[in-house]
Amino acid sequence: MESLIKEGVGVAVLDITTTEWADEYCGGSLSAGPERLDGPGLAGIPHVICPGCLDMVNFGGMNTVPAEFKQGDRNLSVWNPMVTLMRTNKEECIALGKILARKANASKAPVAFILPRGGLSILDAEGGRFWDPEADQALFDAIRENANPEIPIVEVDANINDPVFAKRAVELLMEIYHP
Repeated sequence: MESLIKEGVGVAVLDITTTEWADEYCGGSLSAGPERLDGPGLAGIPHVICPGCLDMVNFGGMNTVPAEFKQGDRNLSVWNPMVTLMRTNKEECIALGKILARKANASKAPVAFILPRGGLSILDAEGGRFWDPEADQALFDAIRENANPEIPIVEVDANINDPVFAKRAVELLMEIYHP
């Protein structure tokens, strides 16, 4: 996506899944590098940022999970033989929220946040394996506390995968996009 934006493709971005930042921060296997979220802001393209899937870090098979994460009370889930997911904890969520806020603050274009209060992923739905409202709230609080106060932050009482969330995300993008 970042390279497409640099090529001039697109007029607005609805960035729902920012999971690459969890991987960048925690050493997971799907980092997109420290420039992730820079493209729209540098290109002057309006964008809505959602901290989608920041509840998880992606690793390969269980044998690829660093030893430091296999110890203690880390919540690890073997998704399939090739993918192991680790739930981000409160401290990691705070750091990730600060990163997203910093990226939004640097934008030269209109930007807004949308926060799914019912969970950041299918695993982070109520009753799900990664359901951790305290860690999610720490992420949301870090975004709110570190984002420029002029940046709209919309909360939706739904899971990121719920149709009501998708509808509100599109509406928010249209609110900040003025061709």
